[in-house]
Amino acid sequence: MASITIHVEPRHADNTTCDHKVKPSGKPRDPASGCTGRTAYAVVCSEHGDVGTPHHVKQLAEPAATEHRQEHRAALATR
Repeated sequence: MASITIHVEPRHADNTTCDHKVKPSGKPRDPASGCTGRTAYAVVCSEHGDVGTPHHVKQLAEPAATEHRQEHRAALATR
């Protein structure tokens, strides 16, 4: 059985992954990077893809990731 990974991924406004360095405000540190700024954080599961809707604050996305991880653990326990 393949391992399932669940992580919180920063996103741009168009829902693409943001791996740029940003200021605490979410705006890019390097204006020439082409980054439009970080606007949300998505919970991503290797089995299900995006889980729920993106959160505007990382601290809200982390509990959602933990909850989804617990759902997988519960499903394994019932097998």
